[in-house]
Amino acid sequence: MTQEAVPADETLMQAFALGDARAFETLYDRHALPVWRFVQRSVRDGALADDLVQDVWLSLVRQAPSYQPRARFRTWLFTLAHHRLVDHWRTHKRHASLDASTAEGAALADTLAADSGFGPLRQVQSREQAQALLDALAALPDVQRQAFLLQAEGGLSVAEIARATGVNGETAKSRLRYARERLRQTLEAFA
Repeated sequence: MTQEAVPADETLMQAFALGDARAFETLYDRHALPVWRFVQRSVRDGALADDLVQDVWLSLVRQAPSYQPRARFRTWLFTLAHHRLVDHWRTHKRHASLDASTAEGAALADTLAADSGFGPLRQVQSREQAQALLDALAALPDVQRQAFLLQAEGGLSVAEIARATGVNGETAKSRLRYARERLRQTLEAFA
């Protein structure tokens, strides 16, 4: 029994550019959730994230004919998402309060809380820690949060984060370091 080779994202994108709709479906299945989580955790609004992510995928479709695999597909896709967020922030003032409790935030905290196998007290503590992490993430400056989320959700390297955000490698590395340090300090205070 032979195992069929899994096509690389770049190969799938090139096939989609030539009209292969199934290639797009495969790319979407592979990357839809991480891109949505990146955008949702950046804007902290599920409905807005849905709209912005739809714009990201439409941008991908529009750019498909001119796509050239100069970087990993995932880097390119998360760069599209980052640029859509920047465009959104340029045209809309942010009105969400960082300390406001929303249904999306509570649901996200529940998804971050691991099923530890311990009793209800441990599950409550896990949810509280997840919410503390989300609150700490929300309190980060935008550039630090973006760098952290591009790595955590997108799996991008420092060099890829630099490319996606249009900064040099040292700036990207610095943003990540400051984000991690602030998150660590906040979570240590919680513990």
